[in-house]
Amino acid sequence: MENCARRDVPVEETWDLSLIYAEEELMWEELDKTKAAVKTIAETYAGQLITAEKIVSCLDALEPVYQAFSRLWSYAGLALEADYTDNALREREEKVSDALTQLESELAFVDSEILLAPEEEQKKAVELARGCRVYLEDLIARRAHMLTPETEKVLAALGKSFDVPYTVYNTMKLADIAFDPFTAGGREYPLGYSLFEDDYELEADTDVRRAAFRAFYGTLAKYKNTTAAAYNACVSTEKTMAGLRGFGSVFDSLLFEQKVTREMYDRQIDLITERLAPHMRRYARLLGKKYGLDKTTFADLKIAVDSEYDPKVTIGQSREIVKDALSILGEDYADMVERAYRERWIDFARNVGKSTGGFCSSIYRQNSFILLNWNNRMADVFTIAHELGHAGQSLYGDRAQSFYDTDPSLYLVEAPSTMNELLLAHHLVNTKEDKRFRRWVLSSLISNTYYHNFVTHLREAWYQREVYRIIDEGGSVNADVLSDLFRKNLTLFWGDDVEIPEGAELTWMRQPHYYMGLYSYTYSAGLTVATEAMLRIEKEGAQAVEDWKKFLSAGGTKTPVELAKLAGFDITTDGPLCATIDYIGSVIDEICRLTEEIDGIKV
Repeated sequence: MENCARRDVPVEETWDLSLIYAEEELMWEELDKTKAAVKTIAETYAGQLITAEKIVSCLDALEPVYQAFSRLWSYAGLALEADYTDNALREREEKVSDALTQLESELAFVDSEILLAPEEEQKKAVELARGCRVYLEDLIARRAHMLTPETEKVLAALGKSFDVPYTVYNTMKLADIAFDPFTAGGREYPLGYSLFEDDYELEADTDVRRAAFRAFYGTLAKYKNTTAAAYNACVSTEKTMAGLRGFGSVFDSLLFEQKVTREMYDRQIDLITERLAPHMRRYARLLGKKYGLDKTTFADLKIAVDSEYDPKVTIGQSREIVKDALSILGEDYADMVERAYRERWIDFARNVGKSTGGFCSSIYRQNSFILLNWNNRMADVFTIAHELGHAGQSLYGDRAQSFYDTDPSLYLVEAPSTMNELLLAHHLVNTKEDKRFRRWVLSSLISNTYYHNFVTHLREAWYQREVYRIIDEGGSVNADVLSDLFRKNLTLFWGDDVEIPEGAELTWMRQPHYYMGLYSYTYSAGLTVATEAMLRIEKEGAQAVEDWKKFLSAGGTKTPVELAKLAGFDITTDGPLCATIDYIGSVIDEICRLTEEIDGIKV
């Protein structure tokens, strides 16, 4: 239940963090061992990284240390994500975080010294390296943007301070914000972040849905200035760091790590804004006609085309649905799905203080942990499939690559996850020959997968770009500026077909992605690759599946352009994105055609 405390949640609905450490004491033991290992590395290699052999030896010695960092952060951090109201968990997470920040500061000499080594030794180190080759190549590429060793050490020591804006945002959102009940039709309803996003936004009853919308955004408005101050601090810091490191703009700084061009970034935002909007406006008109709305508003865009045909799904049923849908990727992938349920990788619970939305956090060559707030809807099944896509990427990438090379560029990190959503939808379509069922599946694909990634996150990306433009020009942002930007953003995309009610402009307050660099736009980039790969699998079968597994296994050893070529296409052109938008349009066309046949409603 939404309002229950974490301690009252059935254990089978929670993830099992003992898969990382059987008991908390083992975490503290590993932290102590890691401190000793860092001290040994500093004593052995500090001032010595002038030869290729020493460089490679040091990085090899560091790999298990970095793996320990990941386990330690995961054990402490994930527990807090499940309950931000637990001060004991907060204190533990802060203690672990402080310790890791200090250790990172003590290791800051490594990168700095490698870049001060003779150029011929750096090149030789790349040739000698195995698991750390790509890490070295990327480090050398960053040489022009590195500061002095002393400065880098100071910045590493301040690492936790740089995270304060995000910490403030999360604390406000998950611990401090309080929602009063709202009334609709003479009945009182409870309200909370998860209840609104996972339930009321999808509610078929227009009076309840719109009343929840007004109450939700009315409460957000009380926290807008604090949230804006935190965000301004975040982007201002990014601007300062970009300047210190010699980048021409914040965009250049953030895209550098993703290994993509500004053209690829802008294309994703501009083409979708221009070419997808007409299709989505038609979909919005369909919703308005189907529900007999006086006017389709921003509060109405998440409802199902056929709410009466939105069957409830149990956790047990989701297990079979997801496994069957993803079995096309092979026996080892299906086995991973089974393990995820059997070994409790997934936290389904809905409790006070739990993080909203969904995410997947993976432990190198161990297992992954998935968080969502289960609401017995097919949307939750799509979320599980999505997050298992990240787990699958880790499964294949970890198996084939070193710890250094397992993570792909942020630009394509959402491709494996959105691919799974597409496979789920196409599996469901093929399970039954019934027009109403087919429409339900296709509308789920639009309202879940494509709306989330090509509309919600894309509008975030458009807004985020405008914010960075202001910051790059030496300006700052506050709640009024951010709200004005977001209202302009929504109006640009939806035009006269969707009314933007009061409060909708505060949608900028709902996402943590703005504290993670240029992340929001990558959802549509990943889904573009996923869509094209899924269509290839439909046409070519086994060969396309094998190419997709090569894509997953490559991890971070290739650039996004090279990774996409492994999957079978060229993302340096408009072609894949335009083809994906056309595909979305064709799905909406079929939904409209089926609605005319079933209900006699024409759009």
